[in-house]
Amino acid sequence: MKNEVVHAIQDDYPDDFAWCFGCGRLNEEGYRFRTGWLGEETVTYYEPSPKHIAIPGFVYGGLIASLVDCHGTGSCALALHRKNGFEPGSGEAPPRFVTASLNVNYLKPTPQGKLLKAVGKVEEIHPKKWKVTVEVFADETLCAMGEVVGVVMPSTFAQNE
Repeated sequence: MKNEVVHAIQDDYPDDFAWCFGCGRLNEEGYRFRTGWLGEETVTYYEPSPKHIAIPGFVYGGLIASLVDCHGTGSCALALHRKNGFEPGSGEAPPRFVTASLNVNYLKPTPQGKLLKAVGKVEEIHPKKWKVTVEVFADETLCAMGEVVGVVMPSTFAQNE
């Protein structure tokens, strides 16, 4: 199984938008999730550390929610970037999304010590709003499902707006 994203959409986010705790490449303390294409679906791989614990042997649900959230918004960015004629690494800054809605359903406890794989299916529901369904696997076991609705973030974002 391939278990890395070579060129993630997050690699191309402008520095001002690359600080997210979940997927920000500039956040030294964050998870640094990386989202890319896997055929027509999107994928993020992540191996939780032992500190991401809920109870001994199982991953904290908040990490799973963060994975669904950031994978969803990254998937939205990938899809709109492709619709605009670009791919990660093309030199064009991709659109950046924020979460409008996040829903996570935990199906089975997620075991520690396993590589997690988030797989997304993207659907455009409005020119500035996209929906992603996400499945999270630990090895081959489906542990969680989620849905993210992402909204395009303006290219300039003032903190006091």
